[in-house]
Amino acid sequence: MPDMRLFHSKNTKLEVDLRKYLFARGFRYRLHDKRLKGTPDLVFPKYKAVIFVHGCFWHAHENCSHASIPKTNTEFWLTKFAKNKERDELALNWLESHGWRVLTLWECAIRRPEQFCFDELLDFVECWLVGEARSCEVSGENKLPMLILVG
Repeated sequence: MPDMRLFHSKNTKLEVDLRKYLFARGFRYRLHDKRLKGTPDLVFPKYKAVIFVHGCFWHAHENCSHASIPKTNTEFWLTKFAKNKERDELALNWLESHGWRVLTLWECAIRRPEQFCFDELLDFVECWLVGEARSCEVSGENKLPMLILVG
């Protein structure tokens, strides 16, 4: 079994890159607020919105070329991935039931966007935040969701 201390769950390169760009666009946020279920990566109290940056491998992103099951110690990994997915679902349900909007950005959308460029992704995130759209997720395997703006 790998030494899990070698892997970071906070302040990953993907998360830090996203934070830099959002900060440069004028957005202010809190990091890893433990008062919220799932400890979201970015919390935007002004917009009652949170963003999770999920690694495709660690969160077992379905139908993603970046997610795979290791060939060794397979049972351990399947159990770990199942627990991660269950924890993600519980956090999403809790946050939404408490009035928070949730945006899940998958690693494949940030690292290697196949359908759109990073600037388009940032435009989408900005529009999602200020437009009060519902919870959604973005991956690199599909197009950006259409936002139905409220108000």
